[in-house]
Amino acid sequence: MGKRSMNYSQHVATATNPLPAAFSDLLPHFLVEPDDVYIVKNKPVTLTCRSTPATQIYFKCNGEWVHQDDHLIERTIDPATGLPVMQVKIDISRQQVEKVFGLEDYWCQCVAWSTTGTQKSQKAYVRIAYLRKNFEEEPLGKEVALDQEVLLRCHPPEGVPTAEVEWLKNEEVVDPASDPNFYITVDHDLIIKQARLADTANYTCVAKNIVARRKSSSATVIVYVNGGWSTWTGWAACSATCGRGFQKRSRSCTNPTPLNGGTFCEGQNIQKSACTATCPVDGGWSEWSKWSACGADCTMWRSRECSQPVPGTGGRDCHGLDLQSLNCTSELCPQTASGPEDVALYVGIVAVAICLTLLLIVVVLVYRRKKEGLDADVADSSILTTGFQPVGAKPTKPGAWAPRRPPRCKNSHLLTIQPDLTTTTSSYQGSLRSRHDTAGKLSVTNGPLLDPLPNGSHTLHNGKLPSDPTELMNRLSAQGYFKTLPRDTANTSYGTFNFLGGRLTIPNTGISLLIPPEAIPRGKIYEVYLTVHRKEEVRLPLAGCQTLLSPIISCGPPGVVLTRPVILSMDHCSDANPENWAMRLKKQSYEGSWEDVLQVGEELPSDPFFCQLEPETCRVFTEQLGRFALVGESLSMAAGKRLRLVVFAPLHCTSLEYNIRVYCMDEAQDVLKEVMQMEKQLGGRLIEEPQVLLFKDSYHNLRLSLHDMPRTHWRSKLMAGYQEIPFYHIWSGSQRSLHCTFTLERLSLSTCQLTCQLCVWQVEGEGQSFNLDFNIAKDTRPLDADFLMLDNSAPALAGPSAFQIPYLIRQKICSSLDTPCPHGADWRLLAQRLQLDRHLSFFASKPSPTSVILDLWEAQHFHSGNLNQLAAVMAEIGKQEAMIFLVTDGEC
Repeated sequence: MGKRSMNYSQHVATATNPLPAAFSDLLPHFLVEPDDVYIVKNKPVTLTCRSTPATQIYFKCNGEWVHQDDHLIERTIDPATGLPVMQVKIDISRQQVEKVFGLEDYWCQCVAWSTTGTQKSQKAYVRIAYLRKNFEEEPLGKEVALDQEVLLRCHPPEGVPTAEVEWLKNEEVVDPASDPNFYITVDHDLIIKQARLADTANYTCVAKNIVARRKSSSATVIVYVNGGWSTWTGWAACSATCGRGFQKRSRSCTNPTPLNGGTFCEGQNIQKSACTATCPVDGGWSEWSKWSACGADCTMWRSRECSQPVPGTGGRDCHGLDLQSLNCTSELCPQTASGPEDVALYVGIVAVAICLTLLLIVVVLVYRRKKEGLDADVADSSILTTGFQPVGAKPTKPGAWAPRRPPRCKNSHLLTIQPDLTTTTSSYQGSLRSRHDTAGKLSVTNGPLLDPLPNGSHTLHNGKLPSDPTELMNRLSAQGYFKTLPRDTANTSYGTFNFLGGRLTIPNTGISLLIPPEAIPRGKIYEVYLTVHRKEEVRLPLAGCQTLLSPIISCGPPGVVLTRPVILSMDHCSDANPENWAMRLKKQSYEGSWEDVLQVGEELPSDPFFCQLEPETCRVFTEQLGRFALVGESLSMAAGKRLRLVVFAPLHCTSLEYNIRVYCMDEAQDVLKEVMQMEKQLGGRLIEEPQVLLFKDSYHNLRLSLHDMPRTHWRSKLMAGYQEIPFYHIWSGSQRSLHCTFTLERLSLSTCQLTCQLCVWQVEGEGQSFNLDFNIAKDTRPLDADFLMLDNSAPALAGPSAFQIPYLIRQKICSSLDTPCPHGADWRLLAQRLQLDRHLSFFASKPSPTSVILDLWEAQHFHSGNLNQLAAVMAEIGKQEAMIFLVTDGEC
């Protein structure tokens, strides 16, 4: 487009459309003025100008008029005012700007005429857009320590218009709004406030404008972690059993473990110390005493003691007799004449001997009758009339967070016999009677499954638990297998069981031992115990990423013969995701070492152990009693443990200082029970409901802090903004109850209201917050049983009272479902309906698969078993096989 100079007279001469007389005195005003534009590559740009009322409009660029032939003119009439509107456009090319002015600013403006005068628009600048290729400064890679600040510089290339800058982290845009740990300065530098392991990445600076987009070279940032020592382990036992030796302790460079080239810990990981072990002293006999005088029975005695020396430090006792007797000679034996007193004495002795003989004969007869009763097929009919409900088990009062248990079923007619309301005792004593006495009480409604009992079966004597558990423990403590157990009756249950089985429960811990019927051989009676250990009392070696996921439990006596597996139930605190864990069941051997006896998910049917892992409970099938624990090894940083967070404060406070105690413990009922008991002794009260936090295996510590505390009435005495519990202290699971204390100070004794927020979170993880708002003077709630998930059932239940399924009905179900049926209406369908398909191979390896399935159902539903649901499952199986209750053994 050429440019030619024009004078004002030429413009006036071209005015061919004069304005109406009514508007002849108006100056033109602009409706549209030209704007600044950029020429991108070789594309021309268009400038537009519109004015009213105007007779002519022309552009002037850099002081020179643009020729009228280069204008594109449009004339219209404004319908609202009737005034003429004139619009003019011109095109500007890149060659025009470069040829005349090079890279200097090129501007244009338009001039509008009317009969009254002229008006000029604003100047519009036309610039050539560009973006250089090379950055003035590019980011450089760095290696930084954890939590260190990182600065990455970036000066973008020169360009018009000025380039915008953004940062990429592994080709993803960094957004400081979503991640406040990043900050981009005005000069386009990137700042990482506290380097995290997740910030290890390649960072790229990107500059862009309307012309192009340029990327800098990538800068690699590596965040390393310097290793730190764990706490020292306890001193090992002295290497010498007698005399001088040494003992050692160790620590590992795992707090934290060095990562990404971080330095290893400096110093020794093993320390040794000299020790002296007291030598055992074997006992020795003293001299025999003198013979005693000859007694009326013509016998004299002498004795000696094991006192030279007395056995000590594990030394052997003396072997041999400590008392000797000897018949006297005829001269030394006193002679007495037989008088009336002697005759009476002899008559009395003869009478006593006769009574003892008769009593012995009665005992032998009763014992033989009981041996015959032990071989009977079924127990007393009172076992049947109890239905599915355990006799003597009290309903549990739900605590603050205890799930309400459904009421006992009143309509379990599909599997039960109408109960005999006259039967109220849970102990079946040995009154021998025939079965035909109770035949009139049975309601036979379901064919062969509920056939009447054959005559001639007798009742069984069921062992009763002594009234005083301490008495039983003192008696058992003399036996070898019980010497290592703590004398803690609160965490130990005891019971006496025979072939009818039973159940042991440690109240308020979620720990129980189910002894199914027929697990104890007929004719045997076992005194069984179940105890939970404090973690600090048992040395359980853990290595690598291993962690304790369950309580440490002992059941015994070890070594007893079991004909089928018992079921040990206990809580676990894992996230129950098998992809994140390698879980192993550990058992302590007789020598004291811990051995892996089972890997969860890889059980073999031939193994004496099997594990059913539920979201919060682990059920172990075992044919060997002993000491057990569930240990997990994390396979990824996504693995997590469930922690229970509990907050306590003093019940009474008379000073200015006030303490808030926060416990971070494994989510297990036995740990909560222990903390509650400890806080009750300390005079504490629970000030907030417990919450659950998922603690990840990410090597990050747990932080706790108080916020939003009224500064005018309270102040914290802590020097730091937060407290921190090391990762490995929590992850190992070896410490029973981890807690930290926030010490506060109120500025006046009249201040009683405390309002604040307690935040608990794992660094780089999710957290929980407690809103604390309570009155430290008026709120006098004690730490009582309402805060616990109460379990008021008896610690020991023996015989039918421990089960919901009556013994006879159980036997009938097993005989009906154990035999494979062609249409699948057998134990496999029962396992499928009860969602136990994963364990089919384990069930199939047992002589009676149905009985093992029912054992597991009993263990899962002791408190909340829905008998109607189980009856419906049985009825559904029966419908698919023409009612299983009507199918005989010969037809299946």
